[in-house]
Amino acid sequence: MKKILIVDDMQVSLMIAENILASKYETFTATSGAEAIEIYRRERPDMVLSDLRMPGMTGFELQLALQEEYRAVIPFVFMTADKTEEAEMKGFDNGAMDFVRKPLNPDLLLRRIGNIMQQLESLQVLKQRASIDRLTGLLNKAASEEKLREVCRESRGALMMIDLDSFKLVNDLHGHAMGDDVLLGFADILRAAVRPNDIIGRLGGDEFVVFCYGLLDEAGIAKKAEYINKCLTDYARDLLGAQTNIPLGASVGGVFVPDGGADFAELLQKADKALYVVKQNGKHGYKIFSESISAATQAAPGQPLDHIEMILSERHQEGGALQLPPEGFSSVYRFLRRTLQIYEKPNCILLFTLSGKAGAAISTDAVDEQFFDVLRSTLRKGDAVTRNGKHQFLALLSNTTFPDFSHAVERIQDHWEQNPASGEVVLSYEWSPLEP
Repeated sequence: MKKILIVDDMQVSLMIAENILASKYETFTATSGAEAIEIYRRERPDMVLSDLRMPGMTGFELQLALQEEYRAVIPFVFMTADKTEEAEMKGFDNGAMDFVRKPLNPDLLLRRIGNIMQQLESLQVLKQRASIDRLTGLLNKAASEEKLREVCRESRGALMMIDLDSFKLVNDLHGHAMGDDVLLGFADILRAAVRPNDIIGRLGGDEFVVFCYGLLDEAGIAKKAEYINKCLTDYARDLLGAQTNIPLGASVGGVFVPDGGADFAELLQKADKALYVVKQNGKHGYKIFSESISAATQAAPGQPLDHIEMILSERHQEGGALQLPPEGFSSVYRFLRRTLQIYEKPNCILLFTLSGKAGAAISTDAVDEQFFDVLRSTLRKGDAVTRNGKHQFLALLSNTTFPDFSHAVERIQDHWEQNPASGEVVLSYEWSPLEP
């Protein structure tokens, strides 16, 4: 049953609204904004029906406080006896879904709330579709990262990066359709290896991320890595034939939360470093991150050039632009400017900005993640991209200037418009040629 939180400082109005809605919804009541916030934290209702004008905290202020706390658009319907249009316009500007007049008309209130609940269900279906990896049915990269940012801040457990060993050979020798079958089977193996409430996502290609709540010992990770590899070996033998000589397996890099930190991006880097060690030491196993691992993954004096190059190179070479942190992007930018007079190859820099429609705030960080993924995957391997703070992104296009860069922008816009998240934002850009 859907939950509705009803907020009104007038006890009579509160009782009337509750009596109307209780027949179809699970209702909770509050007589102040502060009480409403406490109930919302505990019950997480599907919608809030709030009086507009209340002492201490108005309905508008309650809406803004909850949206700031949860960094999301929260469905609000306001009740008011005010007949002016000014209040309605302000409410809709703040993201209200509807207004109802006092005294409440039972049939009209039920119909309006019912319509809004149907809209929310439709939006939820669209959001779920946008969050799911089409091949495996797991969370996709953007949804995984959005979910795990919150989980790593608030929960204890183990974050693991899991990479398929020798997967490229399956595609090369048996074709991409067989490769897809391997990924599908591996997704099922991961589901069987963890509990239903644990989180599994596909970061791309043959790379996966898993968070197991409450898993805080190395023996638990070792057991899961052994189970995953055994199941994968059996599955590969059934799928590819008993005579297959492809050493298909899985490497697992893990880090404990919060011992290793609470920031998802940093934790993922640590898990990736542990995974790198597994890859360089026989694969088909696991490693837990430690500071000694972090030091071991840095190129040290006295190592042969081929080993240093292996450390410096991209471990996961994907299509699309080179994704860099801001400092790396800055170094590439300075290098390209230094070489302009020598090689005379045109380059340009673009700044992309996302903003909410009609001045509204962008609902979640996942919108940024999804656009950045579109930007990176649409551009060429010779280009570079980075984030420039919240809702801004930079791209360096090599050997390109006006009007050629406009074709790249058109591709980015076309691909972005196919994403459901594009409907809630406005995409704008600026560009400049690189000059000595």
